[in-house]
Amino acid sequence: MPLFQGVSQERLQETVEKVPFHFLKFRKGEKILSCGDECTHVRFVVSGRVKLEYESKVLKFKISHELEAPEVIAPDYLFGLDTCYPFSVNAIENCGILQLAKQDYVAMLRTDNVFLFNILNYLSRNSQVRKSQLLNLGNASVQERLVMLVSAFTSQRSQNITMTFRQRDLCRLLGARRPALVSAISFLNDNGLINMPDSSTINIANRHDFIQQLKNTQ
Repeated sequence: MPLFQGVSQERLQETVEKVPFHFLKFRKGEKILSCGDECTHVRFVVSGRVKLEYESKVLKFKISHELEAPEVIAPDYLFGLDTCYPFSVNAIENCGILQLAKQDYVAMLRTDNVFLFNILNYLSRNSQVRKSQLLNLGNASVQERLVMLVSAFTSQRSQNITMTFRQRDLCRLLGARRPALVSAISFLNDNGLINMPDSSTINIANRHDFIQQLKNTQ
């Protein structure tokens, strides 16, 4: 499970017995989190699948993606100035969520350096990747900018990513002209990297495969 990698089964069992984890069950279609909810717990998907959905308040742009157990739901928002989730989370199927209050998680981090290094590595990796993308933005093609956009809003193991948009708003997000955007989307669609049920929707089955296949075509 993310954030617990490298911890022995015995050590993990000992931790679970001492720390007040809470197990919650959600039925298919049930809301787990609403956009704007404060991140007061670290939450793990331990069974089933969930959908995260972000919708811009300024532009006509929406992106959703699915996470399958075992996975952690955006621990980035546990600390920092902004501790509110910018997305909603719903159960795609019956699923189980294991959660731990922030103060208890911090106490757990103090008991074992492996727990501490896991969260530090997670946060550092996300920060470094986004900075690297910003530095390379000026030289990136429209296809590469789409990859950066998908990477920014999804997790490493995200599946069934869907973007719905108005073309002029997507152009604004990518800093691209409409002809260049249309050409890039056509290229991705023709090469089987995305699926377009209509002109304002892009579907990506698997984030990792999408990024790797795009690299191989360039």
